[in-house]
Amino acid sequence: MPKVIEWIGAREEDIVWRYPNEEIAWGDNLIVHEYEAAVFFRDGKAYDVFRAGRHVLTTANLPLLTKVLSKIAGFDKVPFRCTIIFISLKQFQGRFGAQSQTKELAPIKFFGSFWFRVEEPNLFVNEVVGGQGAFTTDKLQGFLRGYFNERLIDTLSQYSLSEVYGKLDETSLMAKNALFDAFSRIGLELIDVKFEGIDTTPEWRDRLFYVKTGVAATEVLRMETVQKSAESLSKSPGAAVGAGAVILPQVLQPAPAPAPLVPMVLCPKCNFQNPQTAKFCSNCGAPLQVAAGGVNCPKCGTANPAGAKFCLNCGSPLQSTVKCPKCGSEIQAGARFCPNCGEKLA
Repeated sequence: MPKVIEWIGAREEDIVWRYPNEEIAWGDNLIVHEYEAAVFFRDGKAYDVFRAGRHVLTTANLPLLTKVLSKIAGFDKVPFRCTIIFISLKQFQGRFGAQSQTKELAPIKFFGSFWFRVEEPNLFVNEVVGGQGAFTTDKLQGFLRGYFNERLIDTLSQYSLSEVYGKLDETSLMAKNALFDAFSRIGLELIDVKFEGIDTTPEWRDRLFYVKTGVAATEVLRMETVQKSAESLSKSPGAAVGAGAVILPQVLQPAPAPAPLVPMVLCPKCNFQNPQTAKFCSNCGAPLQVAAGGVNCPKCGTANPAGAKFCLNCGSPLQSTVKCPKCGSEIQAGARFCPNCGEKLA
């Protein structure tokens, strides 16, 4: 007498159920309820899939399985052995949570929920139920949690801490887009993802706070080094109370601004560098502003380089000239004869 094959007593949280009797005969009645699918599974592979309705099993509605059975022992052999797996097509909630690292190796902890449903029952049975041996809902949820965590850890490692910390909605959307294809590959539709918490260590929270307030990363590292040094000092044997805090005000002072650069001149005798205003070399005592062709200041006697118009020391004019009354050439004041025409000058 044909038997009735049906998933009886399915609960709201049940995703999968394996029909316990593997002896199937032609003419058996298969009842598939709404939001269910029945998958015929044999030798590690899914074959024919039945949707909601009442079905009498024949070779016509089991073409894939009939082809396999014909090669083995003939399609007319009854009963034949096959596993029938019922899949719920409703929407389910899964949980995730793990520890990971961001792009800059910041430790991060996260947890939340994701929602999914079976979109392709035969692919889902091949890749997960049969492929992973997850024939119960508990095993299935455990596999999906690990599957989700593994891919989410890989995804978060491509983002910085500032891009995910405290941004639950943005990170949820990012995770859904990143994992949608991975779920499709196992016959599932990833409906939504919601992060409920993302956290890191107190040290990285402080770093993130300072960076967001505009403090340079190098300055943050310097402050952390000082803090650790103070903590180590306070814990050292024999340290007085507050010993670590003593060095903080001194070390936390901002670095002094560099002194302005002073123009320097080289000593023509020993090449020692001297300030530009020095008159004599501080190393060998040689005059610094005496040069070939130079001119002495008529007022203070300082030697000035050739071509200088004013004295380096007192600012007096150096090249006062007069014109030759005969040829009109410019002649330095004080000359007795014109170097151009030889005219005697008064």
